[in-house]
Amino acid sequence: MTSERGGRELVLYHTAGCHLCELAEAIALPLVAAAGVRLRLVDIADSDALMERYGTRIPVLANAALLGEEIGWPFDEAAVRGLLAALS
Repeated sequence: MTSERGGRELVLYHTAGCHLCELAEAIALPLVAAAGVRLRLVDIADSDALMERYGTRIPVLANAALLGEEIGWPFDEAAVRGLLAALS
């Protein structure tokens, strides 16, 4: 997890044992840390609603404050930076 500044947060929807989710976290974590944004990991297996919404799409990185502002896999550093820019 990263430090929180001003409540800005991205959410990484993932599940255990998902190698793509691990790759997504490895891409996102250093970028959100550098931006002073918190990265919250949410395992979709803990919620039927999240399983229905993201089950075939994970990993998904989302702006915690704006519903629908999210990027699905595959994404790269440029896409993560774009999502971070929207937090400014």
